Amino acid sequence: MKYKVTLIPGDGIGQEVSEAARRCVEATGVRIEWETVIAGQAAFEKFGELLPQAVVDSVKKNKVALKGPIITPIGGGFRTVNVAIRQALDLYACVRPARSCPGVRSAFSDINLVIVRENSEDLYAGIEFEEGKEETRAMIARISEASGKKIRSDSGISIKPISRSASQRIARYAFEYALKYGRRKVTAVHKANIMKFTDGLFLRAAREVAQEYEGRVEFEEAIVDNMSMQLVQRPRNYDVLVLPNLYGDILSDLAAGLVGGLGVAPGANIGEEYAVFEAVHGSAPKYAGMNKVNPTAMILSGVLMLRHLGEDNAADRLEKAVRRVIAEGKSVTYDLKADRNDPSSVGTSQMADAIIAAL
Repeated sequence: MKYKVTLIPGDGIGQEVSEAARRCVEATGVRIEWETVIAGQAAFEKFGELLPQAVVDSVKKNKVALKGPIITPIGGGFRTVNVAIRQALDLYACVRPARSCPGVRSAFSDINLVIVRENSEDLYAGIEFEEGKEETRAMIARISEASGKKIRSDSGISIKPISRSASQRIARYAFEYALKYGRRKVTAVHKANIMKFTDGLFLRAAREVAQEYEGRVEFEEAIVDNMSMQLVQRPRNYDVLVLPNLYGDILSDLAAGLVGGLGVAPGANIGEEYAVFEAVHGSAPKYAGMNKVNPTAMILSGVLMLRHLGEDNAADRLEKAVRRVIAEGKSVTYDLKADRNDPSSVGTSQMADAIIAAL
């Protein structure tokens, strides 16, 4: 069978890691016809827009995309293209596995966690009011009147919507994921002790869904600040974590840190119809074109894509090849060496070559 897949190379190091992932996926023998489209800085320079409609149309047509990292400005400029793609395609489930790999330096071993993050709501919905604007002052006045709470007049405002339907949907996805992959437990992570009408709703929805899986998948609850501590102290106690958008973003980076960092952290964004696979790390523009960065996260995102396509055998072989090359420690990038200045380290493309040879 031949698959059509959208390829979005991305910005910065995106071009290099996307190419490494593409070659490794093709080397499994799975037949893929790639449709390459651009988004982010390259698209802005060529078309004057960061997310051309052609990108969304391509993913809608092909149903599946492999996407490189795209630059996100901090504190100003355009909103993240990553979030825009997820919202445009209703990719409501962000799945980020964190699995230990021999040869990757970390404080822990034998970690095998999966973060399931709600992707469509919470503070990432992008409902914001800028400090000093007339509409912001009006919003502050309305909120103060309705709640009886005083808000400083020089505040910026972000709205945090959490719905029962989206919360149930992501909780059900987490439980179905656990059943599909033989996972034992789902933990709902929240701050319902403080935000009773948003996180409280998320938690109630998760409890309702959990009842449908009673006796098949264990369910527990955890407050997000306590979970942060528990993941550092006792990470092996946890399996699948389901979280609202913001907490999921933060704790997925923490989980990546448990297994060696973002360089080995793959990701998937899944909806009812479409799926986009991408590394968790950013675009690191200062390393662009240097053939230096670790392609593991992007290649493992390709593994997740192969599983989504039903090509489990190819996915298993590619994942084992990645782990074999890293465990051997010979043909790996500088960050995977015991000494980051080790002259025997290889470049992005050379590490991909070694993984292909190990298939």
